[in-house]
Amino acid sequence: MCRTLAAFPNTCLERAKEFKTRLGIFLHKSDLGSNTGSIGKFEWSSKHGKENRNFSEDVLGWRESFDLLLSSKNGVAAFHAFLKTEFSEENLEFWLACEEFKKIRSATKLASRAHRIFEEFICSEAPKEVNIDHETRELTRMNLQAATATCFDTAQGKTRTLMEKDSYPRFLKSPAYRDLAAQASAASAPLSSCSVAEPSHT
Repeated sequence: MCRTLAAFPNTCLERAKEFKTRLGIFLHKSDLGSNTGSIGKFEWSSKHGKENRNFSEDVLGWRESFDLLLSSKNGVAAFHAFLKTEFSEENLEFWLACEEFKKIRSATKLASRAHRIFEEFICSEAPKEVNIDHETRELTRMNLQAATATCFDTAQGKTRTLMEKDSYPRFLKSPAYRDLAAQASAASAPLSSCSVAEPSHT
């Protein structure tokens, strides 16, 4: 069992460093724009074993359910990076935009943001048009006449279902995530047994 990090330079620290490097490669240029709520960069540190364990558990949790993936900032960033490789990141960006939209309390800002989201993701030939049926598109258009926090719920729900049934399984099967999960599994075990021994003062 590790008593000091210095005692095992080629196990704990190097494994953590390798894991962090792989994460960086996986998430290269994966940040979202400010208009969709700005997903932060990977929040992982090689300095603290507890943080490493938590992060490894986070990574492994993404395969348990789509909800766990979406509830993790790092998971969303990784999923977005994957979707960019498939040129289908608009679905996730729309879902995130809707989540931020629901937090708006000002009626004026709500109406303004609703039209921006509609023009960016919903209307025909929108720059980031999501894959929804005509009926949902028209329902959403009518909802904008009196915008509320729920006016995108139907469209958001359909894009979420599409991601969960289509993109999410491919993400879990992707070499990038499989490799990442393997690294997380490998990192969590040794890191859980590595601890820095506090010097005794007698």
